[in-house]
Amino acid sequence: MKKVIMSLLSLSLFAGLAVGCSSDQDKTTKKSKESKESTEVTSGASANGYTDLSDLEDQYDIVIIGAGGAGMTAALQAKEAGMNPAILEKMPVAGGNTIKSSSGMNASETKYQKEEGITDSNDKFFEETLKGGKGTNDKELLRFFVDHSADAIDWLDTKGIELSNLTITGGMSEKRTHRPADGSAIGGYLVDGLVRNVKEEKIPLFVNANVTEITEKDGQVNGVKVKLNDKETKEIKSNAVIVTTGGFGANKEMLEKYDPKLKDYVTTNQEGTTGDGIKMIEKLGGATVDMKEIQIHPTVQQDKSFLIGEVVRGEGAILASQEGTRFVNEMDTRDKVSAAITALPEKSAYLVFDQGVRDRAKAIDFYDEQGFVVEGETIEELAKKIDMPEAKLKETIDLWNKDVKAKSDTQYNRATGMDHDLSTGPYYAIKIAPGIHHTMGGVKINTKTEVLKEDGAPIKGLYAAGEVTGGLHGANRIGGNAVADIIIFGRQSGTEAANFASTQK
Repeated sequence: MKKVIMSLLSLSLFAGLAVGCSSDQDKTTKKSKESKESTEVTSGASANGYTDLSDLEDQYDIVIIGAGGAGMTAALQAKEAGMNPAILEKMPVAGGNTIKSSSGMNASETKYQKEEGITDSNDKFFEETLKGGKGTNDKELLRFFVDHSADAIDWLDTKGIELSNLTITGGMSEKRTHRPADGSAIGGYLVDGLVRNVKEEKIPLFVNANVTEITEKDGQVNGVKVKLNDKETKEIKSNAVIVTTGGFGANKEMLEKYDPKLKDYVTTNQEGTTGDGIKMIEKLGGATVDMKEIQIHPTVQQDKSFLIGEVVRGEGAILASQEGTRFVNEMDTRDKVSAAITALPEKSAYLVFDQGVRDRAKAIDFYDEQGFVVEGETIEELAKKIDMPEAKLKETIDLWNKDVKAKSDTQYNRATGMDHDLSTGPYYAIKIAPGIHHTMGGVKINTKTEVLKEDGAPIKGLYAAGEVTGGLHGANRIGGNAVADIIIFGRQSGTEAANFASTQK
């Protein structure tokens, strides 16, 4: 448990670093993080406002299982609807996989796009996501998703969570990936903002509260059983339950069950992402979909299993083989880029970029602090440090810069992430290889986020949102769509669960 706590605390510290605060804010953030570390290690409560387990009541209008982005969003939306929700989180800190998100949140027809003169449409967003998912996406979920994406950006604004900086990810043709104003990683900024709002709304958020069972009576969900601090078990009654426990990307047994080829892959998922919600829902007769669709992310630092966000490529980085040459359209979908890296003799490659990319993608500063980044004053110096042919890498970057100027990739037809060339030293590289990143499969829901049985009938009083669900992304998820998923369907689950719960009073 100590290892888990410290791992999550490291991520929480990254959250503060990634936001890009002013100097005064930096001091406040550092102080709060130090206080949080001290408190969490001893008791599991935090300076961020987690509720003491002794305050856990016997009944709530709505119980939300999981304190990631989807769970906290659901709680805030349910609270807005006049409900009394509570969040139960099995880990020592809130955030889930959301805190590890890097690139941003996709949305179309937003005010921020319009301010930059970007002409986008929900239909284009729909078609590109459908193409990325190889046409297997649940079209009703996808339609709801794109049509409510701009509203989700506006809703976050009302919570003081502004995503006004635009970039692009693989498989998209427009800049629709929204991130914090300074271009920093979205995960820490979003989690900090949601936790702050949960605290302000006085929504109880309990950590070290592991839900082991969803209870039901006469075919209707009526609460949960929760184990507190790995000790006593308590039964909580509720009029509705929302499951936002994430996927199963850290559960080796489940991963091997659905795709044995993934046995030796590292995973970018936080340790609590073990498919608990899926298993509990299956016991209630809930249906699952697309369980074999497991996404491999192409750019993962292998020693620490840390994802290097797609924003690095979106801001202009290229991928180079050990021979110093490009070998793929870096902005193609994740499955295709991953396959190209795996096909190399070393089964690994390097992200290569300049100071300009580093200035635009602030998450790189954190990667450097972790020891992932190699630096060279010149291209040749960088090549020497990473054992690449110096002349070949120089030739590769010169050709790339020429293609960027002409707005035409003569090698691999890359069409996005070409706004800037690589001509501003120093130069940098990060060694990467593919790793397990996202499980597209999960429980089956409808656009009301009701959990469905095999026959398509909803399980009364049970809702789900985020990576615990399946169908939206199809066979391959587009970067930036997971954060949009948790906010859009997190909001919807909070609204619909509140509607149902109000009829049970």
